[in-house]
Amino acid sequence: MAIKLTKDEGGKKQTFNEINITPLTDIFLVLLIIMMVIAPSFQSVDNDIKIPEITQGKGIEDLNATVSVTKNNELFLNGEKISLDNIEEKLTALSNDNEAKEVIVKADKKTKSSTIIDIMHAAQNAGYKKLIVAGEPLNKKEQDELNEKANLQ
Repeated sequence: MAIKLTKDEGGKKQTFNEINITPLTDIFLVLLIIMMVIAPSFQSVDNDIKIPEITQGKGIEDLNATVSVTKNNELFLNGEKISLDNIEEKLTALSNDNEAKEVIVKADKKTKSSTIIDIMHAAQNAGYKKLIVAGEPLNKKEQDELNEKANLQ
């Protein structure tokens, strides 16, 4: 950066010390582009982690009551087909054996909210303290398995 001398109206020399920010802006833009290119690689660090399968013990779904709702609005409690009318008594019977007092609801994305609310009321009346709505709904494979169980009964 050079300091230029300029003359004012009286003929005196004055210093001109303004900073030219164009090169600085260019550097920041280059750094921004570099960071935008590199940033996605930081997110894929944990893609190589393989979670081991558990061969003993109980999973979270085995410890709790799991209510599955298919796209056809069929209800299953821990894989057993039930109706919305008798879900409360089934949950009450199961809550006596269950110390976790949690209900996990897995529902298809086409399930009506009123069905989920009915399940919530039934769980609350059965004495359950916690209701977990699964973030991932039933996939096609799980729905097919539940439908096969329903057809066998």
